[in-house]
Amino acid sequence: MQYQDELTERRLQKMSTRQETRLEMSGKIFLLGLLFVLIPVLSFAQQFPSKPINLLIGFAPGGGIDLSIRAVAYGTEKHLGYPFVISNKGGGGGSTALGINSKESPDGYHLFGGSSDGVVYVPHYREVTYTYEDFVPILAFAKGAHVGLMVRADSPWKTLKELVEHARKNPGAVTYGSSGAGMAMHIVMEYIGLKEGIKWTHVPYKGSAESFKDMLGGHITAASLGVHQLIDHVKAGRARVLALWGASRMKSLPDVPTVKEVGYDFVAENPFFIASPKGTPQPIVKKLEEAFHKGMEDPKFRETMAKMEMEIAFMSSEETRRFFEEDYLRVGKVFKDLKITKVKE
Repeated sequence: MQYQDELTERRLQKMSTRQETRLEMSGKIFLLGLLFVLIPVLSFAQQFPSKPINLLIGFAPGGGIDLSIRAVAYGTEKHLGYPFVISNKGGGGGSTALGINSKESPDGYHLFGGSSDGVVYVPHYREVTYTYEDFVPILAFAKGAHVGLMVRADSPWKTLKELVEHARKNPGAVTYGSSGAGMAMHIVMEYIGLKEGIKWTHVPYKGSAESFKDMLGGHITAASLGVHQLIDHVKAGRARVLALWGASRMKSLPDVPTVKEVGYDFVAENPFFIASPKGTPQPIVKKLEEAFHKGMEDPKFRETMAKMEMEIAFMSSEETRRFFEEDYLRVGKVFKDLKITKVKE
C-alpha cells in the first residue's frame, strides 16, 4: 500500500514538472514572439528619421497658426537631422487637413499641425471623417492665439455691445468672417447671437489672413480671428479690436476687454499641436516629442511667438491626449446647451 502511494506521488510530481515545463516553454515562446515584433519597431525607431518628414498645416499660409508651426518646425529640424516638407491645406477649421492626415501611413513621416479647434470643436458642428482618437498627439507647444473680433478702424462701432445693438436693429445685415465653420471663433459669435436674440451672418475662410483682407476691403462687417499676427494693422490705425475671446487681455492692447468681461460666459483658448495618425509606434512618437520640445527652445521660434504675443506652453503627448478627451466633452456640452445641431455636408 505504501508502495502504491509513493508511486502515485511520483507520477503527480512528474505531471506537475511537465506542466511547469510546458508553461515555461510557452512563456519563452511568447517572449520570443514579442521580441520578433518589437525588434523591427525598435530598430525602425532608432533609424528614424531617415528622410524628410511631411508636415501638413490645416490652415492657409500667413496666419498665426501657420507662422508658429513653421517656426517650431524650423527649430526642431536640427534635432532630427532631416528637414520638414511643409504644406498647407486650409478649410473647415483644420478638418480638411485632419481628414487627409488620418488616412496617412502611421510611420512618423506624415504629421499634422494646427489648433485644437479641429478635433475639439469642429466634430460637434459638422460631419467629419475622423475623431480625436484617430490621432496620436506628439505635443502641444502653445496655449493658442489671442483671438477676438475686429472691425475697420473707420467703422462706427467702438465696442462689442455697439455692434450687437446694430445687429439687433438690422437683422442679417452684419456679416463676420472666421477661419472656419465650427471653430471657437465662430461658435463664440453664435453664442453671443443666441444670447442676444440677434441674427448675423457667418462667412467661413481658410485662414485669418483672408478674412482680415476682406474685412479691410469692406466685403464683410467684422472678422473673428487671431489678433496677434495683425497687431501692426491695429497700431497703424487700420483696424479696431472690439473684444478678445480668451481668458486674458493682450499686453499690447490693455484697453480691449475679454468677452467674459463684457458679460458673456465664454472662454476660447485652443492649444497649437502636432500629431501623427493613430498607430504610430510609441518610440517614434517619443523621439518626435523630444525633438519638438527641444525645438521650442530655438531663439527664432521664441522671437516669433513673442512678436505675436503667443504664450509658449508645453504639453506632452499624453497630456495633450487627455486635454483633447476632456475638452471634447466640455465643448460638446456647450453645443448641447446652445442647441446647435450638426451640419451635414
